[in-house]
Amino acid sequence: MPELPEVEVVKKTLESQIKNLTIKNIKIIDKNLRYEVKKQSLKKIIGFKVIKIKRRSKYLLFLFNKNLVMIVHLGMTGKFFFVKNNQTKSRTSFYYEINNYNEKHNRIIFILNKNMQLIYNDIRKFGFVKVLPKNQLKNEYHLKTLGPEPLCDNYNFKYFKDYLIGKKKKIKDLLMDQKFISGLGNIYVNEILFLSKIKPDKKVDVLNDKEIKKIIIYTKKILKKAIIFGGSSIKNFSNSSGKKGNFQETFHVYGRLGDNCSNSDCKGVIKKMSLSNRSSFFCSKCQK
Repeated sequence: MPELPEVEVVKKTLESQIKNLTIKNIKIIDKNLRYEVKKQSLKKIIGFKVIKIKRRSKYLLFLFNKNLVMIVHLGMTGKFFFVKNNQTKSRTSFYYEINNYNEKHNRIIFILNKNMQLIYNDIRKFGFVKVLPKNQLKNEYHLKTLGPEPLCDNYNFKYFKDYLIGKKKKIKDLLMDQKFISGLGNIYVNEILFLSKIKPDKKVDVLNDKEIKKIIIYTKKILKKAIIFGGSSIKNFSNSSGKKGNFQETFHVYGRLGDNCSNSDCKGVIKKMSLSNRSSFFCSKCQK
């Protein structure tokens, strides 16, 4: 599933292509996504201009004039790509070469001005698209319980320390909890804990101040670096311009079971454990 860096990269490439374009029409090819696509609701944005695209956690927020917002979650395999109507599809898809296999997973086509189409394609159909008034955004079910953004100033030592009061869960489970901090997923939490030298199953009630500060520092460093690298291209991810990310080439532990630790002064190997039904990779010596 795309995590914060991947969604941020998609946001930036989308905005560079469709900001200030107007939705002329919408074709719903398959309404059966995670939630049924409501035709009448979605068509409210026809005739309106894309003013801005924001990201909140792993959600994309398309802001239109007249105070309408379209929320998109990419799920496991959701993606956007662009096609210019006046050219052949194989040449004008900025995402991948369109063929019959790929086209059968097109779910929604947004027809824009300037001969552009924005196509939402989703193989597994775990993503969703919905439209609502901007003034309802803060109470929207998926957004209202989200914790602070990890790259914002609100994610700091005091917030972290205060949140730990009375908590006894494992540190990896805490970092994956979207109510605590929003946007992190399995890939980046594995990498954050490696650089912080903290084992994924360590209980949060025994973390010391130095360890907490390390987690915060490396969270911000890793996410910023991942965004610069274009995200991590694992399986289906690339940005909306068709470029794959490169951050996966810098992984220290994720997916590296049995490899030697990347720290030059360590002779440990990468091991794997299962926590909350997710694979956790860690160095058997570095991480305590």
